[in-house]
Amino acid sequence: MANRFDPFRDIDQMLATMRQTPSSPGMPLDLYRDGEAFVAKFDLPGVDPSSIDIDVDDRTLTVRAERTATAGEVQWLSHERQSGTFARQLTLGTGLALDKIEAGYADGVLTLTIPVAEEAKPRKIQVAHTGSTATIDQ
Repeated sequence: MANRFDPFRDIDQMLATMRQTPSSPGMPLDLYRDGEAFVAKFDLPGVDPSSIDIDVDDRTLTVRAERTATAGEVQWLSHERQSGTFARQLTLGTGLALDKIEAGYADGVLTLTIPVAEEAKPRKIQVAHTGSTATIDQ
C-alpha cells in the first residue's frame, strides 16, 4: 500500500499532542456549592453510561469513563474526539457525607452531588439561662 503525501499530518499530530497536556484534561469539570451540597459536573459526551466508574477511597474521589473509537477501516478526514479511558481525581475535604454521594448522567454530563455532613453544618447553640434573681441587702 502506497503512502499518500499529507501536508497536514504533522500539524494534526502536534495539535493532538498539545490537546493531551494536563492543562487540557479529557474530562472538563465544573465544581460549585449549591446550598448544603457541592456539585461536580463532568463533560463526557459519547460515553456509554455503563462504562462510568466512580470510587471514593479515603478522601480521593476518582471518576473513570471510556469512549470507544469508531470501529472498522475508515479513512479519517478529521479526528479530534479523543477515545479511550479517561480518569479524573478530586481530593475531598473533611465535613462531607461521602456515603450519600449521588450520581446522574444525562445529555453527556455526569453530575455528582456531594452533600455536606450533618456534623459539619453550622448550627445555633442555645444558651441556658437560669431564672434566679439575686437580692442585694444594704
